Amino acid sequence: AAASADDETVILNAAREPEIADLADFLCSCGAHISGAGSGEITVCGMKKLHSAEHTVIPDRIIASTYMAAAAVTGGDVRILDTRAEHITPVIPVFEQAGCKVDCGENSVHILAPVRLRSVQTVRTMPYPGFPTDMNPQIGVLLCLAKGVSVLTEGVWDNRFRYVEELKRMGANISVDGATAIFEGGSQLSAAPVKAVDLRAGVAMIIAGLAANGRTEIDDIHYIERGYDDIVGKLRAVGADIKKVMIPSPASFEKAN
Repeated sequence: AAASADDETVILNAAREPEIADLADFLCSCGAHISGAGSGEITVCGMKKLHSAEHTVIPDRIIASTYMAAAAVTGGDVRILDTRAEHITPVIPVFEQAGCKVDCGENSVHILAPVRLRSVQTVRTMPYPGFPTDMNPQIGVLLCLAKGVSVLTEGVWDNRFRYVEELKRMGANISVDGATAIFEGGSQLSAAPVKAVDLRAGVAMIIAGLAANGRTEIDDIHYIERGYDDIVGKLRAVGADIKKVMIPSPASFEKAN
């Protein structure tokens, strides 16, 4: 909005995520005048008109980190392509503390899971460049399986731990006190009917289902599909036993009959 507004706009306490800088790069290629993107203060000199441009969007760091979590909890050995190592730097130490081996290439990351995951003493989500809140549920599944006690503190979003009750249906041993969750890990998860309560919580249910014994059914997957393109196809391509099932609503069933 500021790129097309009159005069100069200064955005204070701006988000510092790579996506902000990427948006600014795109707008600048369209003729906008923006400085400071990626820092806490962004200055935008409004232009009366922007022009067209071509721009390649940066790889999604949360999607890459999500697939890393899926590989970690299933004992996987996976190379994730189209990934920028500098954007996933905040999550790598947590995987390494859990016993995973992580090697970053120029445009890829390779993760090799250990035979047994180790607990992680403390994980705290923070604004970028800290550990991302959008990886809280996915790493929570890992902590359920890691042998020992792990502590996960949420420093960004108050409602992030809504996924905990769903994991408890699968046998997870988790207690939540305010913004902190304590995971007593090391037990096998068991299949159960669960639901996606939001985007990241939903993909965490997929990860938990991959690691659990038996058949897990996940409802309300529209949350997941909002943020992950063909996640079923991508996971099937690396060996996951997963499929999307269309279940007719009662109203459509009555109409058909």
